[in-house]
Amino acid sequence: MNPLFQMMNKPNNNMMQLLQQFQQFKQNFKGNPQEMVQQLLNSGRISQQQYNSAVQMAQQLQNFIR
Repeated sequence: MNPLFQMMNKPNNNMMQLLQQFQQFKQNFKGNPQEMVQQLLNSGRISQQQYNSAVQMAQQLQNFIR
């Protein structure tokens, strides 16, 4: 499973830890995130529900980090 999905699905993560992990992920990430998630969906490695959840989380994060 993708580390970002694992991180988002862990219960009891506090927000500061989540933001630190996100910043680390962001620094190490290369490529277009939307294309990569779409490829995961197209290849069957994630379900439509996981894709929808990732899109929703991304939108929420965008609002939070702006």
